[in-house]
Formats: sequence, C-alpha cells, structure tokens
Amino acid sequence: MSPRGRPRGFDREAALTRAMHVFWERGYEGASLAELTAAMGINSPSLYAAFGGKEALFREAVRLYGATHGAMTERAFREQHSARDAVGAMLRYNAATYADPDLPSGCMIVLSATNYTPSNEGVRDFLAALRKEDIDGLRQRLRQGVTDGELPEHADIEGMTAFYGTVLHGLSIQARDGASLEELTVVIDAAMACWDRFAQVVPVDRTSWTG
Repeated sequence: MSPRGRPRGFDREAALTRAMHVFWERGYEGASLAELTAAMGINSPSLYAAFGGKEALFREAVRLYGATHGAMTERAFREQHSARDAVGAMLRYNAATYADPDLPSGCMIVLSATNYTPSNEGVRDFLAALRKEDIDGLRQRLRQGVTDGELPEHADIEGMTAFYGTVLHGLSIQARDGASLEELTVVIDAAMACWDRFAQVVPVDRTSWTG
C-alpha cells in the first residue's frame, strides 16, 4: 500500500526535478505550495510525506541542482589544466547554462533567496554558505595556479577571486534579465582580458581598509 497521501506510482525523483525548476524560476519565497504541488503532480499531504515540507524540499532541490546544472564550476576545474583556462571555462560553462532557453534563466543558488522574510533567514544563510563554498573553490584553484608556476607568487589572488566571483554572479543576474549567451560572452571576454593585469599586480593590503 502507498504511504498515506502519496499517489500510486509516485516518482520521487521526477517530482523533485519539477520542484527544482519551480524554485529556480520563482525563488524560495515566490514558489507557492500550490504551484509546487501542481508542478510535481502531487497534493500537499504527499509533499509533506515525501519531503518533510517546503524548506526541506527546497534544500533537497538545491542539492539536486548542485549535482546537475549547478556543477559547471566543478566541471571546468576538473577538465581544464591551467588556472586561466579553468576560470575561463567556469564562466563560459555557467553562462551557457544560465542562458539555456530550455532551463530557467540564471543560477538557482544566486537568485533563489534575494528576497526573504525573517522566518526564512535559514534559507538565505543556506544559499550564502553555498556561494561562499564556490568562491573558496575558486580561490583554491587560483592558489594552485601559483603552486604550479602558472601565476607569480605576488599575483593578487584575493583580487582575482573577488573579481571573477563577482563576474560569475553578475552573469546570472544578467541572464535572468534576458541577456543572451552572446551578450554574456562579451562580458566573459572582457573579464578574461583582465587576467594578466591581476597576475602582475602586487596584492593590496586590504586589512587596513575601513568604512
């Protein structure tokens, strides 16, 4: 017998994928239970029985996103052998996903909690932590470039991390606003043209900054 409230033949993975697309398009706050259950083909009791509630469903959907469409940065770092090629591929692979007409635009992890209520600060913090992990991964890849001799020891790694991380997140916002892949590629080309400047600059002592 099927669990109470769960329809016979319930495909959990398919339902989760459809929920991911709703959250990706609408954001956490904007995705109503009615919209989620309609997309998933289940009723509200089924959602709670299978996933534990809206926030638990969202967190699971984010993990699915991170293992699929959101895995482009990991793919770039795995496939490319030089730091420069890895960062360029990071931007290009992600931009192609952000602007894919068959998917919701932009990055789910960047855009899903730009607005939130105080009761949902946990969702905001969850996504912020994931974005921080991505930036930390970028920093580590750039530091590996120094270790491998691709970048000089005095390269401004912190500046490069902040810059290319901001470009990556900015591409997501531009895609959500309707920018095409061609338009995003212009931004990426300009960003990669800055590589040598960062590689040659002595890092700034940002610990003395105030305000």
